[in-house]
Amino acid sequence: MINKKVSTTTLQKDKQKPTVVDLFAGAGGLSLAAISSGFELKLAIENDKHAVDTYRKNILYRPGGTDVVVLDESILEYDPKDIQKQYLAKNGCDLLLGGPPCQGFSTHRILDSGVDDPRNQLVLAYFEFVKSLKPKAFLMENVPGILWKRHKPYIDKFYSEGKKAGYQLFEPIVLDARDYGVPQRRKRVFILGLREDLDKNKFAWPPKPTHCDPQKQEGVLEPWMPCCDVFQNASLEDINNLHMNHSQVLIDVFKKTPLNGGSRKDSGRILNCHKNHDGHKDVYGRIDPSQPAPTMTTACINPSKGRFVHPTEHHGITVRQAARIQTFPDDYIFYGGITAAGKQIGNAVPVDLGVALLSHIKEHLNEQS
Repeated sequence: MINKKVSTTTLQKDKQKPTVVDLFAGAGGLSLAAISSGFELKLAIENDKHAVDTYRKNILYRPGGTDVVVLDESILEYDPKDIQKQYLAKNGCDLLLGGPPCQGFSTHRILDSGVDDPRNQLVLAYFEFVKSLKPKAFLMENVPGILWKRHKPYIDKFYSEGKKAGYQLFEPIVLDARDYGVPQRRKRVFILGLREDLDKNKFAWPPKPTHCDPQKQEGVLEPWMPCCDVFQNASLEDINNLHMNHSQVLIDVFKKTPLNGGSRKDSGRILNCHKNHDGHKDVYGRIDPSQPAPTMTTACINPSKGRFVHPTEHHGITVRQAARIQTFPDDYIFYGGITAAGKQIGNAVPVDLGVALLSHIKEHLNEQS
């Protein structure tokens, strides 16, 4: 028997996973996607107390997340250089994640609201971490409203600072989660940057869609996933298996709303705000389980905020059902109460979309290591 000697250094190198830092980590959607894609989480920053509670009670108990340091103040409170020296001097950072709070860029904000919103400055604060941590790549996520013309100065600044810091940036891309196997219509903007020592020409971005409109039948792509499986029963012991308590008036409205996709108008519900216009048709509407679900917003458990009524039952969707639509596993528990949980879920990147993106990035980083 031949005893092949392998050096300790080689073994350590083989076992070492690429490292990740997650800014604006929220409840941990992208972090969970990162460890599911084979990354090792080293540090996360999030200042929402309920999201931090959720993050710590879930991510820290999963392989790849056990060593993560969770900081619970705004990123504006931290010096990126100190963060690098104190927490990342040994392992460095291969990939930096994070989507600055999107409210300042939301398409729901009308006229010029959102212009010069202080929260928009967090986009540039994010980039201070890029310059200090010098990751091989960084991925920023935001809502499509960030590409509106009135926000162009911020995008231009982001790109100019990226180039000065030694990064090659891809053009902003708008991706729809349903094109990557998520049972939800959800469009978001992603900006990927690569350190200048990596070959951008060998880096295919974005990854090719895996799913498409079933009527198009493009090549070998799978059809979009309907959200029907989301509504299977959850455990009675699941603290997230709960929905809003509605008044009898609303319950009667839901009873009048046709099953599997009926709208407010079908139910005959007319509010004062509907008398002069016929907008907001989706509010109090039922989800159609045969289609990808609507976008899970921060108010996704509230039927007055969108098409969030259960397909067949007479109440809004549960926290667990919203989490499933965002492709969180059932053992991922959200803390802080129903409203806080809905906010955390709505702010998250769908886990399966994150896996599709981060696995693709990891593959290309490994090729160029």
